[in-house]
Amino acid sequence: MTTDTNASLSARNINFSFGRKPVLDNVEINVPNGKFVALLGQNGAGKTTLFSIITGLYAAHGGEISIGGFDLRKNTQRALGSIGVVFQRPTLDRDLTVRQNLRYFCNLHGISAADAHKRIDIALAGYGLSDLHKRKVTQLSGGQQRRVELARATLHDPRFLLLDEPTVGLDHANRMEFVSNVKALCKERSLGVLWATHLMDEVEDADYVYILHHGKILFEGGSEDLLETHGKNSIAELYSHLTSKQADAKIL
Repeated sequence: MTTDTNASLSARNINFSFGRKPVLDNVEINVPNGKFVALLGQNGAGKTTLFSIITGLYAAHGGEISIGGFDLRKNTQRALGSIGVVFQRPTLDRDLTVRQNLRYFCNLHGISAADAHKRIDIALAGYGLSDLHKRKVTQLSGGQQRRVELARATLHDPRFLLLDEPTVGLDHANRMEFVSNVKALCKERSLGVLWATHLMDEVEDADYVYILHHGKILFEGGSEDLLETHGKNSIAELYSHLTSKQADAKIL
């Protein structure tokens, strides 16, 4: 996958360390507009650190990041305004209703009251939440809360969606439904999506995949092509093969 300056996300040569401990080593990831890209890696691989850099929580110690065509360092506000995020840990205000959570988000982005009302109604209908808009977050199931977070992440019409282990804690049916919702959104709005996960069954043959291991991108490519090239039958089998191969070669 070639780097495109007009892609939803272009991250080049990203380096980061905690003290003397390297966490990311020349990481490069490109997410074209309208494409669903999976970032596979076990806990501790560096996924959350990378996402913290992309969302501006940390500053990279080297490299360049462009989001929606805006340089993260030179045009920080426009770049960050192009992102919709669903974090691993729920971030909804549990004491507010669904609509109040969504309205608060619109206020943060300077969306007028009239426009916010329209956007919220459309989002609620689109994610099957219209009947739940008056419920407090504490009254929602885990899957419903995740749908609210996805709806919230798209209210400001971002060009890029960043999802960090968004299905952790959900059962299999709710996980698969959430993945399906995100992929549909990706196609409908031509959004670039970077989906970080350690759950291999969330990745399909048609998906483009990056495998992050100990802070390095080991391999990238279409899932189907990677499986065929390495003679494996599943993403889980492929991941185990590639990471153990690297360990045996003492590359990491």
